[in-house]
Amino acid sequence: MLNTIEISSKGQNAGVRVRYQTLEIGRFDIHICTLRDKQQYSDPQGTAQALGISSATWSMFGVIWDSSQVLAHYMLDLELQGKRILEVGCGVGLTSLMLNQRDMDITATDRHPEVEQMLKRNTVLNGGQIIPFVRTGWEDGASGLGRFDIIVGSDLLYERDHLRALAGFIDCHAKRQSEIVIVDPGRGECARFGSLLDQQGFRVHPYIRPETAYLEAPFKGRILRYQR
Repeated sequence: MLNTIEISSKGQNAGVRVRYQTLEIGRFDIHICTLRDKQQYSDPQGTAQALGISSATWSMFGVIWDSSQVLAHYMLDLELQGKRILEVGCGVGLTSLMLNQRDMDITATDRHPEVEQMLKRNTVLNGGQIIPFVRTGWEDGASGLGRFDIIVGSDLLYERDHLRALAGFIDCHAKRQSEIVIVDPGRGECARFGSLLDQQGFRVHPYIRPETAYLEAPFKGRILRYQR
């Protein structure tokens, strides 16, 4: 099903085409609105551009990536009761939406200016409680987020220059005893990132090669786990 909506909270967006679909994550049917494709773009006030988000990368937040599905499936049956969880670079928030359906304590972040409205829309589609969201970048100062037991994310290690900022963000928001779960599609920066977390006292667990029969194509990436 396709539709045209304005996803800007201030009505400034010229309109983009979106797609509605349902993804089966284990026992949950997650109803989700995404951009129709990666060709969508609208930044009339230059808000995204001012944040360093180019027209070529503007749409990346609004589609479902294989890595995000892998993360959602991995988190499906973990024992998370009583744990405070943060999804970093959440995009359309597939993992956050699934954890919200599990009644877990999930908070989401992303720096893209359109993420919050899309996440709210998707939360309503699934009949869930509004997911706490903070728009923040990894190099931003005090975010007010506090600290978390588990920090998760998918396809975050895409720029070598960003690794140190991400590691610093994690260090600021991870409790002294905490776990990090990142799904990486195989971009080649895992060892370098693991070294940065090692300096923060995190122990690197063996990589996990997930079973991904639910994906249309073989997944060549892996699940990275760090714990301290």
